[in-house]
Amino acid sequence: MTLLSSRLPGFHKLTLDERWHSLAVAAGLDAAELALLADERPLPLATAIGLAENTVGLLALPLGIGLNFVVNSKAVLVPMVTEEPSVIAAASNAARLALAGGGFMADADPSVMIAQIQLCDVADPEAARLRLLAAEAAIRASVDRAAPGMARRGGGARGVEVRVVDAPLGRRFVVVHLLVDVGDAMGANALNSIAEACAPEIAEIAGGRAALRILSNLADRRLARASVEIPFATLGTASLSGEAVAFAVEEASLFAEADPWRATTHNKGIMNGIDAVALATGNDWRALEAGAHAFAARSGAYGALSTWRSGALGLVGRIELPIAVGTVGATVEGNPRTQLALRLLGNPGARDLGGILAAVGLAQNLGALRALATEGIQRGHMARHARAVALAAGATAGQVDAIAEALIQLGDIKVERARVLLREAGA
Repeated sequence: MTLLSSRLPGFHKLTLDERWHSLAVAAGLDAAELALLADERPLPLATAIGLAENTVGLLALPLGIGLNFVVNSKAVLVPMVTEEPSVIAAASNAARLALAGGGFMADADPSVMIAQIQLCDVADPEAARLRLLAAEAAIRASVDRAAPGMARRGGGARGVEVRVVDAPLGRRFVVVHLLVDVGDAMGANALNSIAEACAPEIAEIAGGRAALRILSNLADRRLARASVEIPFATLGTASLSGEAVAFAVEEASLFAEADPWRATTHNKGIMNGIDAVALATGNDWRALEAGAHAFAARSGAYGALSTWRSGALGLVGRIELPIAVGTVGATVEGNPRTQLALRLLGNPGARDLGGILAAVGLAQNLGALRALATEGIQRGHMARHARAVALAAGATAGQVDAIAEALIQLGDIKVERARVLLREAGA
């Protein structure tokens, strides 16, 4: 799919039928794909039963489209699954600002993941470490034998690392890291199988007992990065110059870089965007969260995943974090809507998808920081929250806007107040 533009002006004002038509034109969706979007049954129960244990039903979440994104000079429509108001709007608005600077630049490392093998009861850990490093060639060959298909596709073993870990209670473990390129897969199942297959040989070399054999979700060999520069003229508001907004965003960034309490909320905003795309594309958002937050604390103190600086010509933002995502595998290929989400993104490989997620996270972060630095976060957020409150109170599609506006005017955005307004409207 070649997308000429991700700009769909007025998309949020369109009816659902009009949105489908606009999306079909922009992305070249066929009738079957449009029918999939319109189908209110998100997943066949027969499929759901195979994905999770004790399945008794389905829980649906909204699938929206992040607009205005240009990543590496290529327009992309970004599928996002979230229940939180303002997330998609904030990302889309920030991406629109980024257009003035040419959009986002992004890249991602090769898909190298870590499988860990914990060795216990090793008599001489340091000597065992040296023996294991000397046996790297044999261990790498064992990795490739455990996953021959991966090796044939150009992936497979990339290295062996050995650490001696001093643990509580005076215990010492030898920990082996098998570095494996998993290609376009997220790689969890493959890594776990490799670790289990290679553990007996590794334990024998070390002279110890193999205990845990599992991947690490701190995928720090699989980093993704994105950057953006937004001209000052684009950043300005009715009351603040672009330079003033950029300086305020920089101050907010410095706060997050220095203070873990602020950094936690700063990074949560980043993950609002990344998680939403991960959900839409069938990826493990919990693994992404774990890896991102561990990476944010890699120096020993928890810090910000992104930085913003006021440069000579505009505001410059950068982000780097682990993003282990896949575009193949059972959870992706077994869900038609996940496949449709990847098609909307242009069917990227895992590395390209990682770069897109980094760009979305940076956009989400910009949207939040700009709002915080200017009008405050609540104004736009609560305006969108009012719609959700109106729906929760039982408003029909034709009533939602009027009830939401009345709630905002009253300054009382609560479900019970919305129910009172609905009763009054029906009187």
